Amino acid sequence: MADPQQLIKIKSLLFQPSPDRLPLKTYAILDAARDKVVYPKIVGSGIKGMCLYHGAKSIELATVAPYLVQLETDAAFTDWLLGQGWGKSWGIFLKTSETLEKLQRHFRRFLMVYNEDGKLLYFRFYDPRVFRVYLPTCNETELKTVFGPVTYFLTEGQENSLIEFTCSRAFELISNEVNFSH
Repeated sequence: MADPQQLIKIKSLLFQPSPDRLPLKTYAILDAARDKVVYPKIVGSGIKGMCLYHGAKSIELATVAPYLVQLETDAAFTDWLLGQGWGKSWGIFLKTSETLEKLQRHFRRFLMVYNEDGKLLYFRFYDPRVFRVYLPTCNETELKTVFGPVTYFLTEGQENSLIEFTCSRAFELISNEVNFSH
Protein backbone atom coordinates (compact mmCIF):
# COMPACT_ATOMS: atom_id res chain seq x y z
CA MET A 1 0.00 0.00 0.00
CA ALA A 2 1.30 3.46 -0.90
CA ASP A 3 1.60 6.33 1.53
CA PRO A 4 -0.39 9.58 0.94
CA GLN A 5 2.47 11.34 -0.87
CA GLN A 6 2.98 8.36 -3.16
CA LEU A 7 -0.75 8.26 -3.92
CA ILE A 8 -0.65 11.91 -4.98
CA LYS A 9 2.26 11.13 -7.33
CA ILE A 10 0.57 7.99 -8.72
CA LYS A 11 -2.64 9.89 -9.37
CA SER A 12 -0.79 12.74 -11.08
CA LEU A 13 0.95 10.24 -13.39
CA LEU A 14 -2.30 8.45 -14.20
CA PHE A 15 -4.14 11.65 -15.07
CA GLN A 16 -1.40 13.95 -16.36
CA PRO A 17 -2.35 15.47 -19.71
CA SER A 18 -0.40 14.54 -22.81
CA PRO A 19 0.38 17.82 -24.61
CA ASP A 20 1.22 16.26 -27.98
CA ARG A 21 -1.86 14.04 -28.27
CA LEU A 22 -5.63 14.12 -28.08
CA PRO A 23 -7.14 14.38 -24.63
CA LEU A 24 -6.72 10.98 -23.02
CA LYS A 25 -9.05 9.08 -20.70
CA THR A 26 -7.68 6.86 -17.96
CA TYR A 27 -8.91 3.29 -17.55
CA ALA A 28 -8.01 0.30 -15.44
CA ILE A 29 -8.38 -3.39 -16.14
CA LEU A 30 -9.06 -4.90 -12.74
CA ASP A 31 -8.88 -8.54 -11.76
CA ALA A 32 -11.80 -9.40 -9.49
CA ALA A 33 -10.11 -12.73 -8.72
CA ARG A 34 -7.24 -10.98 -6.90
CA ASP A 35 -9.35 -9.82 -3.95
CA LYS A 36 -12.96 -10.46 -2.95
CA VAL A 37 -13.53 -6.71 -2.39
CA VAL A 38 -12.92 -5.75 -6.04
CA TYR A 39 -16.09 -7.10 -7.70
CA PRO A 40 -18.61 -5.66 -5.19
CA LYS A 41 -16.86 -2.30 -5.30
CA ILE A 42 -17.00 -2.17 -9.11
CA VAL A 43 -20.68 -3.17 -9.16
CA GLY A 44 -21.71 -0.87 -6.32
CA SER A 45 -19.73 2.21 -7.27
CA GLY A 46 -21.71 3.42 -10.27
CA ILE A 47 -18.55 3.84 -12.37
CA LYS A 48 -18.47 3.17 -16.09
CA GLY A 49 -17.21 -0.37 -16.50
CA MET A 50 -17.59 -3.58 -18.45
CA CYS A 51 -16.66 -7.19 -17.90
CA LEU A 52 -14.12 -8.39 -20.45
CA TYR A 53 -15.80 -11.79 -20.63
CA HIS A 54 -18.99 -12.04 -22.64
CA GLY A 55 -21.98 -14.32 -22.88
CA ALA A 56 -22.35 -17.08 -20.31
CA LYS A 57 -18.80 -16.57 -19.02
CA SER A 58 -19.59 -13.01 -17.95
CA ILE A 59 -22.32 -14.38 -15.66
CA GLU A 60 -20.69 -17.64 -14.59
CA LEU A 61 -17.35 -15.98 -13.74
CA ALA A 62 -18.62 -12.51 -12.77
CA THR A 63 -17.05 -12.43 -9.31
CA VAL A 64 -13.59 -13.42 -10.60
CA ALA A 65 -13.58 -11.81 -14.05
CA PRO A 66 -11.45 -8.96 -15.41
CA TYR A 67 -13.25 -5.61 -15.63
CA LEU A 68 -12.43 -2.58 -17.74
CA VAL A 69 -13.36 0.58 -15.83
CA GLN A 70 -13.06 4.25 -16.66
CA LEU A 71 -11.39 6.26 -13.91
CA GLU A 72 -12.06 9.89 -13.07
CA THR A 73 -9.53 12.10 -11.28
CA ASP A 74 -11.68 13.08 -8.32
CA ALA A 75 -13.95 10.04 -8.11
CA ALA A 76 -14.30 8.17 -4.83
CA PHE A 77 -13.72 4.88 -6.69
CA THR A 78 -10.35 6.09 -8.00
CA ASP A 79 -9.27 7.14 -4.51
CA TRP A 80 -10.42 3.79 -3.10
CA LEU A 81 -8.65 1.82 -5.86
CA LEU A 82 -5.33 3.58 -5.42
CA GLY A 83 -5.56 3.77 -1.63
CA GLN A 84 -6.57 0.16 -1.05
CA GLY A 85 -5.30 -1.63 -4.13
CA TRP A 86 -1.93 -0.13 -5.01
CA GLY A 87 0.78 -2.71 -4.50
CA LYS A 88 -1.68 -5.63 -4.48
CA SER A 89 -1.56 -6.44 -8.21
CA TRP A 90 -5.24 -5.74 -8.75
CA GLY A 91 -4.74 -4.66 -12.36
CA ILE A 92 -3.14 -2.43 -14.95
CA PHE A 93 -3.90 1.12 -16.07
CA LEU A 94 -4.05 2.65 -19.52
CA LYS A 95 -4.55 5.98 -21.22
CA THR A 96 -6.31 6.38 -24.54
CA SER A 97 -8.79 8.53 -26.42
CA GLU A 98 -10.96 5.48 -27.24
CA THR A 99 -14.34 4.56 -25.82
CA LEU A 100 -15.00 1.87 -23.24
CA GLU A 101 -16.79 -0.28 -25.83
CA LYS A 102 -13.92 -0.20 -28.35
CA LEU A 103 -11.42 -1.01 -25.62
CA GLN A 104 -13.53 -3.92 -24.42
CA ARG A 105 -13.49 -5.40 -27.94
CA HIS A 106 -9.74 -4.82 -28.20
CA PHE A 107 -8.83 -6.47 -24.90
CA ARG A 108 -11.19 -9.43 -25.28
CA ARG A 109 -8.84 -10.72 -27.99
CA PHE A 110 -6.12 -11.38 -25.41
CA LEU A 111 -8.08 -13.33 -22.81
CA MET A 112 -7.31 -16.79 -24.21
CA VAL A 113 -4.04 -18.12 -25.63
CA TYR A 114 -2.69 -21.47 -26.76
CA ASN A 115 0.29 -23.03 -25.04
CA GLU A 116 3.04 -25.04 -26.79
CA ASP A 117 0.86 -28.18 -26.64
CA GLY A 118 -2.10 -26.43 -28.29
CA LYS A 119 -4.11 -26.25 -25.07
CA LEU A 120 -6.33 -23.18 -24.68
CA LEU A 121 -5.51 -21.20 -21.52
CA TYR A 122 -6.65 -17.99 -19.85
CA PHE A 123 -4.05 -15.24 -20.25
CA ARG A 124 -4.09 -12.92 -17.26
CA PHE A 125 -2.31 -10.09 -19.08
CA TYR A 126 -4.03 -7.59 -16.76
CA ASP A 127 -1.97 -8.83 -13.80
CA PRO A 128 0.84 -6.26 -13.48
CA ARG A 129 3.29 -9.01 -12.49
CA VAL A 130 2.57 -10.68 -15.85
CA PHE A 131 2.19 -7.53 -17.97
CA ARG A 132 5.47 -5.85 -16.97
CA VAL A 133 7.38 -9.04 -17.88
CA TYR A 134 5.38 -9.90 -21.02
CA LEU A 135 5.35 -6.50 -22.76
CA PRO A 136 9.16 -6.13 -23.11
CA THR A 137 9.29 -9.53 -24.86
CA CYS A 138 6.96 -8.39 -27.66
CA ASN A 139 8.25 -7.76 -31.16
CA GLU A 140 7.06 -4.84 -33.32
CA THR A 141 4.00 -6.69 -34.66
CA GLU A 142 2.99 -7.87 -31.20
CA LEU A 143 3.41 -4.35 -29.76
CA LYS A 144 1.14 -2.95 -32.49
CA THR A 145 -1.44 -5.59 -31.59
CA VAL A 146 -1.23 -5.19 -27.82
CA PHE A 147 -1.19 -1.39 -27.84
CA GLY A 148 -3.84 -1.04 -30.56
CA PRO A 149 -5.70 2.15 -29.54
CA VAL A 150 -3.77 2.57 -26.26
CA THR A 151 -1.28 5.42 -25.91
CA TYR A 152 0.14 4.46 -22.49
CA PHE A 153 0.04 1.45 -20.20
CA LEU A 154 0.94 1.98 -16.55
CA THR A 155 1.60 -0.76 -14.01
CA GLU A 156 2.89 -1.25 -10.51
CA GLY A 157 6.61 -1.98 -10.54
CA GLN A 158 8.27 -4.66 -8.46
CA GLU A 159 9.66 -2.40 -5.78
CA ASN A 160 7.53 0.60 -4.81
CA SER A 161 7.39 2.05 -8.32
CA LEU A 162 5.19 2.73 -11.33
CA ILE A 163 6.21 1.73 -14.85
CA GLU A 164 4.85 3.65 -17.82
CA PHE A 165 5.00 1.96 -21.23
CA THR A 166 4.47 3.60 -24.59
CA CYS A 167 5.70 3.00 -28.14
CA SER A 168 7.74 5.11 -30.50
CA ARG A 169 6.36 5.81 -33.97
CA ALA A 170 8.42 2.81 -35.14
CA PHE A 171 6.76 0.65 -32.48
CA GLU A 172 9.77 0.29 -30.25
CA LEU A 173 8.79 -0.08 -26.61
CA ILE A 174 9.66 2.85 -24.36
CA SER A 175 9.44 2.34 -20.62
CA ASN A 176 9.89 4.79 -17.79
CA GLU A 177 10.01 3.61 -14.20
CA VAL A 178 9.21 6.10 -11.45
CA ASN A 179 10.58 4.98 -8.11
CA PHE A 180 8.72 6.25 -5.04
CA SER A 181 11.44 5.38 -2.53
CA HIS A 182 13.34 8.60 -3.11
